[in-house]
Order: sequence, then structure tokens, then C-alpha cells
Amino acid sequence: QVQLVESGGGLVQPGGSLRLSCAASGTISSIGTWRWYRQAPGKERELVAAITPGGSTNYADSVKDRFTISRDNARNTVYLEMTSLKPEDTSVYYCNAIVRITVSTTERSYWGQGTQVTVSS
Repeated sequence: QVQLVESGGGLVQPGGSLRLSCAASGTISSIGTWRWYRQAPGKERELVAAITPGGSTNYADSVKDRFTISRDNARNTVYLEMTSLKPEDTSVYYCNAIVRITVSTTERSYWGQGTQVTVSS
């Protein structure tokens, strides 16, 4: 079974920076696209950023030019570097990965446990 474990959340002032990490472990054969989502109280889940196996990235308009998604394939880890943070960025952030496990030729989606990011003065 595959597990995604997130870390790096916390409290930061507006204009500050934070780096989130998400590490995958388990019987992994390969990992496809990584994605970061966020969900704030009373709001629906929002796709924040994605990175494909080839390294192509996509961002929500609300975070473009402020957030950067990257990955370390050797560590099965994805990162979300967040800068110029705004109160509107306050949310629980979830990582997601498309993973092929060693006992299967099919792929499925896995989710991290979520990490709280609070932007407040």
C-alpha cells in the first residue's frame, strides 16, 4: 500500500514564505503526475499546482508567480514553495499522486493527510 505523508505547514505572516513537502512510501513502481490541492473552511477543494512526469507544471491563477511545485524523484517527494503569502491562502493543503504499485499494471490516485497553512498577522 502507498502512503503520502505531508509536512511543512504552519503559521506565517502575510508576505511570508513556507515550503510544503509530501513524501510517498510503499510498494511503488512509478509515480506519474503530482498535484497540490487546498480546501479552506466553507469552500470546495481547489487544484493549486501540478507537475507531470516530464516536468511540465501548471498553477491556479490565484497562485501563479507566487507558488512553485517541484519534485525529487529519488526521494519520491514533491514540494510546494509558497512565497508572498496572503490571508486568502489560508487552507488545508493536500498532496495527490498518481501511483503504479509493484503488484499492479494499473494506476490509482493517492492522497496525503493534509497540512494546515495559516496566513495571518
